[in-house]
Amino acid sequence: MITFKYDKIILFLMKKKGVSKKAVKRNTIGSKKIEAIKIIKKSSRVKTGVKNLDPLIQGGLKSSHINLVVGSAGSGKTIFAMQFLMEGLKAGESCIYITFEEKKEKLYHDMTVFGWNFDEYEKKKKLFYLEYNPEQVKSLIEEGGGTIDQIITEHKITRLVIDSVTSFSLLYQDELAKKEAGLALFGLINKWGCTAVLTSQATEIEDQLRGASLQFEADCIILLYHFKQKGERRRAIEILKMRGTNHTNKTMAIEIISQKGLVVFPNKVIDLKSNIN
Repeated sequence: MITFKYDKIILFLMKKKGVSKKAVKRNTIGSKKIEAIKIIKKSSRVKTGVKNLDPLIQGGLKSSHINLVVGSAGSGKTIFAMQFLMEGLKAGESCIYITFEEKKEKLYHDMTVFGWNFDEYEKKKKLFYLEYNPEQVKSLIEEGGGTIDQIITEHKITRLVIDSVTSFSLLYQDELAKKEAGLALFGLINKWGCTAVLTSQATEIEDQLRGASLQFEADCIILLYHFKQKGERRRAIEILKMRGTNHTNKTMAIEIISQKGLVVFPNKVIDLKSNIN
């Protein structure tokens, strides 16, 4: 039973996170505010901002989970990541974007085609754009987070993007060292408690599947495909895995549309074997 002392807090969180009152009452004893909040957080979903995707994954990504978005050049990885951040920014959340490759001015300009003004949120200190080289991130991991840790704590960051982890993984030639570094990175992200989207580069479909299943122990793996069909480039999306989620198993068409970003078409099922040439 929820005590009167924490009732308003719990009800506010339930409304914000979409958790039923019955579920909280059933799992909360006495005045255990922390346990109640953990129940709500564990049950909550974080909207991706990608049109038509959230209904296919029980309302969104699981809160505080690490989500790996894998795809080849032009598949829409960075757009997916930025769309995820914009969804949070519009809802009043604080976000952080860490990149090894993208230049801020160009990236922000490219995103305006979708009607997204990231510069506005950065000026309000709701978005933090950090450009590192892989060696710097390696040092940050060894230091336990450093500057990133400070920003996340001070500004209550809820969404984090790393675009992309491919450059970071190339620092390690040995597979064991690469895996250990990946686990250390994941450990840091888990400590921060953010809902994270990490992008990863892959050149071939087989590389996507192999890399996604072996590279990191992600909570969720989303594959983005960029293939040629009858002389024209097409895109598709597949949820390879998503822990604790009853998700669609279909490979579906996805398009990049002006003023909208990525849009999923659930009824357009793609047979990759017959479409890729």
